[in-house]
Amino acid sequence: MTFEPYPFEKLNNLLKNIIPNNNYKASALTIGEPQFSTPKFIQNALKDNTNLLQKYPKSSGEAILRDAQRRFVKSRFSVALSDAQIIPTFGTREVLFNFPQFLLFDKKEPVMAFTNPFYQIYEGAAIATRSKIIHLNLNKENNFKPEINEEELATCDLVILNFPNNPTSCVLTLKELAEWVYLSIKHDFVLLNDECYSEIYTDAKIPSLLEASIYAGNSTFKNILVINSISKRSSAPGLRNGFIAGDANILKEYMKYRTYVGCASPLPLQSAAAAAWLDEDHVDISRKIYKKNFEIAQEILGTAIPMATFYLWFEVKNPIKFTKKLYENYNVKVLPGEYLAREGSSSENPGKGFVRIALVESEDKTRDALTRIKECLNEQ
Repeated sequence: MTFEPYPFEKLNNLLKNIIPNNNYKASALTIGEPQFSTPKFIQNALKDNTNLLQKYPKSSGEAILRDAQRRFVKSRFSVALSDAQIIPTFGTREVLFNFPQFLLFDKKEPVMAFTNPFYQIYEGAAIATRSKIIHLNLNKENNFKPEINEEELATCDLVILNFPNNPTSCVLTLKELAEWVYLSIKHDFVLLNDECYSEIYTDAKIPSLLEASIYAGNSTFKNILVINSISKRSSAPGLRNGFIAGDANILKEYMKYRTYVGCASPLPLQSAAAAAWLDEDHVDISRKIYKKNFEIAQEILGTAIPMATFYLWFEVKNPIKFTKKLYENYNVKVLPGEYLAREGSSSENPGKGFVRIALVESEDKTRDALTRIKECLNEQ
């Protein structure tokens, strides 16, 4: 198998011969990793359960964690899941890579479609399953929402959406998500929405594909799955905790597969994650921080405040040149958008013309970095 280098590896190669201006402190606005301490109550739940390290964890997850995740889904989305409709996972990256391998194993010529730009693990899974790839391009012309081509969708076995979207910050409405539910039933493909940014919203709550499935009359979630995680929600990417939920028939067989994968979460981590899923106050604090960062960006760069995520999908004339100049003159790193996308059937990379800026720092650090970006823009 031959995999593309990760975007951050490409960025390192781009900047490797550049000496940054040491009159400025280094500022990296590249990775979507919250730069805030994991809340103390989550850390304490981890520490208080270290005695559980003597026990093997279940691949299916402990009851305390499964219950906490189902209670989160019920509280947040008003969706009541049975125990058969959810599986705790070791974060979501492993799911995004191994679930397609499970689902598509018996397909002779599998076809995967996913949003473009994308989280690169989608592409990795397609390569690992020898799937034909269909890119659902997100660009200014379609307001960064995936266009529907039923002729192509009819050939798909798995379609991965990612809304709220990384990197464009675009959000789909309940009705727009429901339209995809209808399509998944009509053309009999599995539809998975990566909802890892669902809790990082600025004002209105963001709908889940689970809600949309019920809205569309598909209350059993046939062909419908979502994944979610506490990495962004709780500033706890190191806990590696998430879930996949939806179609119980698919999840029943996927659970058998997972017993062989060896990705069960250690029990102390499950205890800490359960505490995180059950608390909303700490998430509200984070949301306010990220919204304030967007307001600072609006003040300095004139950008609109997105409905969700902590990313700016920022348009510049020459992203590669700008990224290099920004690093060399102002010691700030951003990520060229073309590293997060591929040329589709139109032979155009929808990431070109943009850089992704992750607003994951404190207010002061964010203001300082964005001011430097503004100064660099003024030099163009």
